[in-house]
Amino acid sequence: MFAPQPAAGPHPYVAWKHPGFRRYQFVRIATILGLQMQAVAVAWQVYDLTRRPLDLGYLGLVQFIPVLALWPITGLVVDRLDRRQVVSVCIGLYSLAAATLAVLSSGHFGGITSVAPLFSILAFVAAARAFGQPASQALLPHLVPPEDFTNAVTWTSSLFQLGSITGPAIGGVLIGIVGVPGVYATAAVLCALSSLVARTVTMRPLDTPSPRGHVWDEVWAGVRFLRGQPVVLGAITLDLFAVLLGGAVALLPVYARDILDAGPIGFGVLRASPALGATAMAIWLAFNPVGRNAGRKMFAAVTLFGIATIVFGVSTNIALSIGALAISGAADELSVVVRQTLIQLGTPDDMRGRVSAVNFVFIGISNEIGELESGMAAAAFGTVPAVVLGGLGTLAVVAAGWFVAPDLRDVDRLEKRA
Repeated sequence: MFAPQPAAGPHPYVAWKHPGFRRYQFVRIATILGLQMQAVAVAWQVYDLTRRPLDLGYLGLVQFIPVLALWPITGLVVDRLDRRQVVSVCIGLYSLAAATLAVLSSGHFGGITSVAPLFSILAFVAAARAFGQPASQALLPHLVPPEDFTNAVTWTSSLFQLGSITGPAIGGVLIGIVGVPGVYATAAVLCALSSLVARTVTMRPLDTPSPRGHVWDEVWAGVRFLRGQPVVLGAITLDLFAVLLGGAVALLPVYARDILDAGPIGFGVLRASPALGATAMAIWLAFNPVGRNAGRKMFAAVTLFGIATIVFGVSTNIALSIGALAISGAADELSVVVRQTLIQLGTPDDMRGRVSAVNFVFIGISNEIGELESGMAAAAFGTVPAVVLGGLGTLAVVAAGWFVAPDLRDVDRLEKRA
């Protein structure tokens, strides 16, 4: 099924021959595991404290506000400083936050009895991610030559999804075995190790030095660049509204407890299911690149994402729910590979930090504000109607985008557009 096809492009493992890329992947997988385990524990703890779906939506809001507030300076910092060191410092801050959650949740301090400490620490983590995520994205082109970059994006996304599978699953199991504080402590150790290794990643220098003009002009350079790239802007916008409306992950604690009766381990499996499908798609793409008609394939993938969301919303069978979430993850993965390749290869080296920062704001709107939208819709209409309406909204976005973004629809090969 996954047999190599030499005529389709470069060797499927070509990115792994570069030492910096290999070490960078260790950093990412350890960090992703820690953050995903922490996210599962926080969501479980919040819903356990309040039993209100709206509070799960607020988790997204408190993580988006710092990203929105800091984005004007995050990209500039990434473009002016050593991106490797920015990544290392930010991951160290993730470790500090996880350790704080572990201490506060333990019996020595009476445990956490309200959502306020959880929200505050998540906002701190989000502020660190506002710098760390653009730095991580902008670092990747330093690790492989341009001809190997699409393959590097595919494997990077594959390992991200692998961490997104195992992290929630491990987190769910550990909640049942050692409790929420044990999950936080494990996440702190993983992130601390990742921070140390990040400092040792070998990288090539910038192709061109970053210009030092007026600070405000530099801040807005990323926005101006994207405005002149209709294909890239269309890909970002399509993904934004599709995930904003169709994301059901925020409501998984409700499904696990009240609809599917799955418990903490079942919750971890549900949370990991989209990443399971995404990993399968990423491996497939490593051996079978997107190829021709990339734009149309992206529209088809987002359509499938909306349909899978609707199926998950109405399902009361855990096997069907897991399958629907896995399909939604596979569809989203194809969209991610197309979008990231267009952004990174189509952006000048000295501007990647600022463009990645703008992209991260869009991702934050789709993911974190999508969680808020899901929580508010569940509070207003009920959990199942909220998810179904979100899936229908995604299909409406695809229909509109087909006519509004013809440049994206007509993209053929990614390498030529980039």
